Amino acid sequence: MKQNPLKSAGIILFIAGRYLFAAFFLYGFWHKLVKGWLWSGLMHDFFAKRFAELPAGSFQSSYLEHFAIPLAFPIAWIVTVVELFVGLSLFFGIAVRVHAALALFLVLNFAAGGFYNLTLPPFMIFSVLMMLLPSGQWFGFDKQLHHKYPESIWFK
Repeated sequence: MKQNPLKSAGIILFIAGRYLFAAFFLYGFWHKLVKGWLWSGLMHDFFAKRFAELPAGSFQSSYLEHFAIPLAFPIAWIVTVVELFVGLSLFFGIAVRVHAALALFLVLNFAAGGFYNLTLPPFMIFSVLMMLLPSGQWFGFDKQLHHKYPESIWFK
């Protein structure tokens, strides 16, 4: 840290960002779990409400009409479970790059469904940065797992 204080500060800030990102996904999981999204029609209602707000014929309305609304129940499960996996993996630094790609996939699907807001571009950019930079190697279990399984792409 003393040799490269600027680089060290950047790494610390990046890891702090990873923890904030993890907290966002863990909160998303917790919210859906306690609100009953997994065993109720809340996800369907949420999609239907947003569908009514979008212009007819837009990509987002077609995405909701032909994909998200008919599959709302399995999507609720998939989103909730992926949010848990992403949040925990980023928190513990396990397979960070793979789970950052999953996070990007979720965020892109949120945007495709018309749930776009100003928080999504920073999440997209940070997901890509987590895929490119070895933050799980800097702080997390990826370093130990990579030494144990050097050929695995999961822990690089």
